[in-house]
Amino acid sequence: MVVVDVDFLPAGSNLEVWTAAERPELWDASHDHFSESWPEYNMHGNDTGQVFGGLVSKFPTFQILVVDRVLDRAVARGRTVPFRWDGTLEDLPPGLDALGPRLKEAGAATTLSALAAEVSLDQQGRGLSRLVIQAMAQCARVGELRSLVAPVRPSWKDRYPLIAMEQYAQWRREDGLTFDPWMRVHSRLGAVILRAEDRSLRIEAPVAEWEVWTDMAFPQDGQYTFPGGLAPLSVKDGVGSYWEPNVWMQHTL
Repeated sequence: MVVVDVDFLPAGSNLEVWTAAERPELWDASHDHFSESWPEYNMHGNDTGQVFGGLVSKFPTFQILVVDRVLDRAVARGRTVPFRWDGTLEDLPPGLDALGPRLKEAGAATTLSALAAEVSLDQQGRGLSRLVIQAMAQCARVGELRSLVAPVRPSWKDRYPLIAMEQYAQWRREDGLTFDPWMRVHSRLGAVILRAEDRSLRIEAPVAEWEVWTDMAFPQDGQYTFPGGLAPLSVKDGVGSYWEPNVWMQHTL
């Protein structure tokens, strides 16, 4: 069964959409195509294993693959996790890391959280990320969940690392649309901003590791901006500490 209604697919395209439950062999073969989707430092979150660990074994029907029949491989994928949320800002987890403990709580899941919408580098510019979000929403509907939320990582925030995420999230173009391109994709699909999170994903590691990840030197204690970083890195006593900010956005199903 194809999860996404064919009406969502571009007319005449060679694309198919599957879940990891339906095509586990494609999911297993897909990893190499998305290894460069993220900055290296972003792969070393201290607590992200609680969220990303075992997604396919635990939630295979919520992991999405977009396959190009001509290329005979996955060109995009979506990783998500269902969790319990009562729909209020007070109950919304304070960032990506906070989803981990929420997954251990008792009670049926009510909401699907996007974790990553990844497009292979050689296939960007085809509008595939939009399709991934639509597929996520469809998976939430099939799973009888109430909404789809996303701790969005704005694609241009690294250009403005000294600007607070709460301010950046409110920036608009002259036409009134969201300034950030990735946030704008979500907005055009009907998503609204719930809340900016300054401390969403924690990465704390020895300075030597940060120097490898960023190809920079950090000779003394202090605050540093670095390529790909959405906020400054704090260096003290040989340790680099970084909190990646995100913006929670919600899609109504």
